[in-house]
Amino acid sequence: MSKFFNTAGLCKPENHYMVNPLKRLLKVEQLIRNEHYFTIHAPRQSGKTTYLYALAKKLNEEGKYIALVVSFEQAGYNSITVEKANEILIDCIYRAASRQLQPHEAPQKNQDALSVKNYLEDWASSQEKAIVLFIDEIDALMDDVLISILRQLRDGYQARPKHFPSSVVLVGLRDVRDYRAKVRDDQKSMGTGSPFNIKADSLLLKNFSKQEVYELLEQHTRETGQLFSEKAKEEIFLLANGQPWLTNALANQIVSEILENDYSGEITPGMVMEAKNQLILRRDTHLDSLIDKLKEENVKSIVQAIINGDNIVFDSLNDRITYVRDLGIVSQTDPLEFANPIYAEIIPRVMAYSFQASLPREIAAPFFLNANNDLDMKKVMLAFQEFYRENAESWIGRFEFKESAHHLLMMAFLQRIVNSGGEITREMAVGNGRVDLLVKFNGRRTAVELKIKRGEQSIKKAKQQLSDYLDRLGLAEGYLVIFDPGKGAWEKKLYYRETVYNDKKIIMVGL
Repeated sequence: MSKFFNTAGLCKPENHYMVNPLKRLLKVEQLIRNEHYFTIHAPRQSGKTTYLYALAKKLNEEGKYIALVVSFEQAGYNSITVEKANEILIDCIYRAASRQLQPHEAPQKNQDALSVKNYLEDWASSQEKAIVLFIDEIDALMDDVLISILRQLRDGYQARPKHFPSSVVLVGLRDVRDYRAKVRDDQKSMGTGSPFNIKADSLLLKNFSKQEVYELLEQHTRETGQLFSEKAKEEIFLLANGQPWLTNALANQIVSEILENDYSGEITPGMVMEAKNQLILRRDTHLDSLIDKLKEENVKSIVQAIINGDNIVFDSLNDRITYVRDLGIVSQTDPLEFANPIYAEIIPRVMAYSFQASLPREIAAPFFLNANNDLDMKKVMLAFQEFYRENAESWIGRFEFKESAHHLLMMAFLQRIVNSGGEITREMAVGNGRVDLLVKFNGRRTAVELKIKRGEQSIKKAKQQLSDYLDRLGLAEGYLVIFDPGKGAWEKKLYYRETVYNDKKIIMVGL
């Protein structure tokens, strides 16, 4: 069987194209040598588990340590008691060790151990080598169970390495600093202290670099002889921004689904865009789990601020921002924006789907094409004005994402029209005060900027912003759509007029 791009589960070098996982976190082995307890966190399907198994295998082969990877996910449900959780987790450790370790290095099945701490003490005390324990899915544990396990690890810490694991590595979606927020509700609190204050460091497993993405794609070329064009490789990196699952998913969609494993031709940028569109429409588990987070209030507030371009009180320690960053939804860098162009497209589309599904049948491309089969954007904008006047108040009043409803309604309207033969790319970031859309249809590009009116000064600023956007795109004209949330008469709010700003033709559409 030839190798392939993996999109499900652990990557195996004999079966999958893969970036060398051990090069992704170079600091870990030094922390282990120094007998530290620390955390590794990264969004789902970022390669955490692949990294853990590769490192454990390396440590075991070197012979100095007994390294074990164990998942605590089985005890991650609400109704479990601390006593039952200890029983389940001891069994998880035993079973993982029986699969990964030599019999003489594995812990015994101990029916008398009352806690994970007791079990680890007995195991460490029976071994000559120091134990390195990687606990995956630690943040699957909830409430009292999570607190109990963290405290047990802290209590055993002083006995390392002779009578407790020399290093314990907690691995999950979030840094341990966020665990307090997870167990706190209206009735109880962990207090101000952390039950894992022995942590020496917190490491983020970052996305693939551009070099790593190219290296991954070139493995397929060496295996099959099939080339990715330079522009195709660049497009894969830009669309996924190095996110490991998205990178593999795009490549796999091209090779396995679009080309059906026909290796005779070169992979082109057009194939990459087709793969992107198919992934967005298909919404695999990775994308669905991402979308599911939009229901959470902490995620919703940040996402809506990005879509609106609103300013928020920014603090790198702000729980909401930290949480959404740790989930991988938004960038790790400033300004705060969606983590990659695929997320920037699918998140607003999903948020606006109820709008789009409810639009009349007449809102479709055939009703807005001119004689050259190009979109008649003036007709589109005038139709939206009419629709907005008739429906906005009642529709937005029932909408879940009210803070960004105006922008999402416009996006839904445009998306419905271009679905049959075009696409929309979106540029959004916290604090920029607008959304920039690029509508592509039948080879033509149209720039559209969405803006909430906050006084006349905001309109002047919007003209400058659109002018700059047009410069970047190399376009001579664009549309500035201005939503006026005030209570004025529709006759004053609705207008369609052309103006010139910085030698650019700006069509202003009032709403």
